[in-house]
Amino acid sequence: MTWQEYAAAWSGLHGGFDPDRASPVVRGWVRLAWRGGNFLARLRIGPTAVTAIGLLLCLLVPFAVLLGRGGLLLGTLLVLFASFADALDGAVAVVSGRVSRLGFIYDSVADRLGEVAWLAAFWLAGAPGWLVVAGGAVSWLHEYVRARAAAGGMEGLGLVTVGERPTRVSVAISGLLVGGVAGFVHPGWDTTVIIVAAAAWAVLGLAGLVQLVAAVRTELSG
Repeated sequence: MTWQEYAAAWSGLHGGFDPDRASPVVRGWVRLAWRGGNFLARLRIGPTAVTAIGLLLCLLVPFAVLLGRGGLLLGTLLVLFASFADALDGAVAVVSGRVSRLGFIYDSVADRLGEVAWLAAFWLAGAPGWLVVAGGAVSWLHEYVRARAAAGGMEGLGLVTVGERPTRVSVAISGLLVGGVAGFVHPGWDTTVIIVAAAAWAVLGLAGLVQLVAAVRTELSG
C-alpha cells in the first residue's frame, strides 16, 4: 500500500485527521507504522497477534520495575516497544484490509489494560496509590466521555486534548527512563521522579478531560 493510500485510510479511522498536516514527530511516527505494517503484512502476521504482543509487553513492565533501578530502564524499553506494537497493529489491519469493529475493540481494551500495567509499575516504584488511582481514573473517564460523545453523534475526534494516549505513553517512557537514570545518580531520586511522573499523568489527564468535556458540550448542545 502506498503512503497516500495509507494516509487516506488512516485519516478515515482517526476522525479525518490528516497525518501529512501533523507535527514532524507524529508524521514520522505514522510513516514508520506504515512501513512496519507493510512489512508485517507481507509476513502474514495479523493485527490481533500484534495487539497481543503489545499487551504482553505492557504486562511485563511491573515485573521489570521489581528488579530495581535497572528494571526502570528495562520498563522504558518495554513501554517503547509496546507503544510501537500499538501503532503497528492498526497499520497491519489497514495495509492487509483487515480493519474490523471487533479489532478496534480488542485494541481499545489492550490499550486500557496496558495503561493499568504502567500505572501499577509507577506504584511499585514508589508513587502513592491514591495518585496512581487518580491518574487511571481521569484517563478512563477521558476515553469514556469520547466514546459516549461519539455514540451521541459527535463527529470525528472533536478535539485533540493534552490528555490523549500519546501523552500517557510519553509520561510513562519519560518517567521510567529519567527515574532509572536518576536512581543510579543518587539513591532515592528514582522514587521522586516516578512520583512526579504519576502526578504529571494525573494533571495532564484532568486537563485533557476538562478540554474534552467543554468541546463535547459545545458540539452536542446545539
